[in-house]
Amino acid sequence: MTEKIVYIVTHAGEDAERATLPFMLATAAQAMDVEAVVALQGTGVFLAKKGYLDHVQGAGLPALKDLVQRFLSENGKLMVCVPCIRERKIDESDLIDGAKPGAAAALTQEILSANSTLVY
Repeated sequence: MTEKIVYIVTHAGEDAERATLPFMLATAAQAMDVEAVVALQGTGVFLAKKGYLDHVQGAGLPALKDLVQRFLSENGKLMVCVPCIRERKIDESDLIDGAKPGAAAALTQEILSANSTLVY
Protein backbone atom coordinates (compact mmCIF):
# COMPACT_ATOMS: atom_id res chain seq x y z
CA MET A 1 0.00 0.00 0.00
CA THR A 2 1.38 3.39 -1.01
CA GLU A 3 1.72 6.06 1.65
CA LYS A 4 -0.08 9.32 0.97
CA ILE A 5 0.20 12.85 2.30
CA VAL A 6 -2.01 15.88 1.72
CA TYR A 7 -0.65 19.43 1.89
CA ILE A 8 -3.20 22.23 2.21
CA VAL A 9 -1.85 25.59 1.01
CA THR A 10 -3.64 28.73 2.18
CA HIS A 11 -1.08 31.34 1.09
CA ALA A 12 0.13 32.74 -2.23
CA GLY A 13 2.39 35.66 -3.14
CA GLU A 14 1.62 37.54 0.07
CA ASP A 15 3.71 34.89 1.87
CA ALA A 16 5.92 33.26 -0.76
CA GLU A 17 7.77 31.17 1.81
CA ARG A 18 4.59 29.55 3.17
CA ALA A 19 3.37 29.03 -0.40
CA THR A 20 6.62 27.36 -1.47
CA LEU A 21 7.40 25.04 1.45
CA PRO A 22 4.49 22.62 0.84
CA PHE A 23 5.60 22.13 -2.76
CA MET A 24 9.16 21.48 -1.59
CA LEU A 25 7.84 18.84 0.77
CA ALA A 26 5.49 17.39 -1.84
CA THR A 27 8.27 16.94 -4.41
CA ALA A 28 10.45 15.35 -1.71
CA ALA A 29 7.59 12.98 -0.88
CA GLN A 30 7.26 12.04 -4.54
CA ALA A 31 10.99 11.26 -4.67
CA MET A 32 10.37 8.88 -1.74
CA ASP A 33 7.51 7.16 -3.64
CA VAL A 34 4.89 8.76 -1.41
CA GLU A 35 1.70 9.92 -3.12
CA ALA A 36 1.41 13.68 -2.69
CA VAL A 37 -1.71 15.79 -3.00
CA VAL A 38 -1.62 19.59 -2.78
CA ALA A 39 -4.90 21.38 -2.13
CA LEU A 40 -5.13 25.14 -2.62
CA GLN A 41 -7.58 27.06 -0.45
CA GLY A 42 -8.16 30.70 0.44
CA THR A 43 -5.68 33.00 -1.25
CA GLY A 44 -3.62 29.91 -2.09
CA VAL A 45 -5.85 29.40 -5.14
CA PHE A 46 -3.99 32.22 -6.88
CA LEU A 47 -1.07 29.79 -7.24
CA ALA A 48 -3.12 27.88 -9.81
CA LYS A 49 -3.93 30.95 -11.91
CA LYS A 50 -2.08 31.07 -15.22
CA GLY A 51 0.88 33.46 -15.07
CA TYR A 52 0.72 34.04 -11.31
CA LEU A 53 3.67 31.78 -10.45
CA ASP A 54 5.97 33.84 -12.65
CA HIS A 55 6.20 36.38 -9.83
CA VAL A 56 6.37 34.24 -6.66
CA GLN A 57 9.81 33.52 -5.19
CA GLY A 58 10.59 32.98 -1.53
CA ALA A 59 13.94 34.30 -0.30
CA GLY A 60 16.56 31.59 -0.64
CA LEU A 61 14.04 29.07 -1.95
CA PRO A 62 13.67 27.42 -5.36
CA ALA A 63 11.38 29.13 -7.85
CA LEU A 64 7.83 28.10 -7.02
CA LYS A 65 6.93 27.88 -10.70
CA ASP A 66 9.63 25.22 -11.17
CA LEU A 67 8.49 23.26 -8.10
CA VAL A 68 4.86 23.25 -9.23
CA GLN A 69 5.83 22.11 -12.73
CA ARG A 70 7.98 19.34 -11.29
CA PHE A 71 5.21 18.29 -8.88
CA LEU A 72 2.69 18.05 -11.71
CA SER A 73 5.11 16.28 -14.08
CA GLU A 74 5.59 13.58 -11.41
CA ASN A 75 1.81 12.93 -11.36
CA GLY A 76 1.13 15.09 -8.34
CA LYS A 77 -2.50 15.92 -7.72
CA LEU A 78 -3.22 19.66 -7.49
CA MET A 79 -6.70 20.41 -6.16
CA VAL A 80 -8.19 23.90 -6.24
CA CYS A 81 -11.08 24.96 -4.01
CA VAL A 82 -14.08 25.80 -6.19
CA PRO A 83 -15.78 28.21 -3.74
CA CYS A 84 -12.41 29.96 -3.24
CA ILE A 85 -11.83 30.57 -6.96
CA ARG A 86 -15.41 31.75 -7.42
CA GLU A 87 -15.00 34.25 -4.58
CA ARG A 88 -11.85 35.59 -6.26
CA LYS A 89 -13.45 35.73 -9.73
CA ILE A 90 -11.04 33.13 -11.16
CA ASP A 91 -12.62 31.11 -13.95
CA GLU A 92 -11.74 27.42 -14.23
CA SER A 93 -10.39 28.15 -17.73
CA ASP A 94 -7.81 30.47 -16.09
CA LEU A 95 -6.21 27.60 -14.14
CA ILE A 96 -2.85 26.09 -15.06
CA ASP A 97 -2.75 22.70 -16.75
CA GLY A 98 -2.98 19.97 -14.16
CA ALA A 99 -5.00 21.96 -11.62
CA LYS A 100 -8.27 20.22 -10.79
CA PRO A 101 -11.17 22.16 -9.28
CA GLY A 102 -12.83 20.41 -6.36
CA ALA A 103 -15.06 21.08 -3.42
CA ALA A 104 -15.19 19.94 0.21
CA ALA A 105 -16.21 16.34 -0.41
CA ALA A 106 -13.33 15.67 -2.81
CA LEU A 107 -10.76 17.10 -0.38
CA THR A 108 -12.31 15.24 2.53
CA GLN A 109 -11.92 11.97 0.61
CA GLU A 110 -8.24 12.74 -0.02
CA ILE A 111 -7.68 13.53 3.66
CA LEU A 112 -9.47 10.38 4.84
CA SER A 113 -7.32 8.21 2.58
CA ALA A 114 -4.03 9.91 3.56
CA ASN A 115 -1.54 8.94 6.23
CA SER A 116 -0.97 12.62 7.11
CA THR A 117 -2.28 16.07 6.34
CA LEU A 118 -0.39 19.33 6.80
CA VAL A 119 -1.75 22.85 6.53
CA TYR A 120 0.39 25.82 5.49
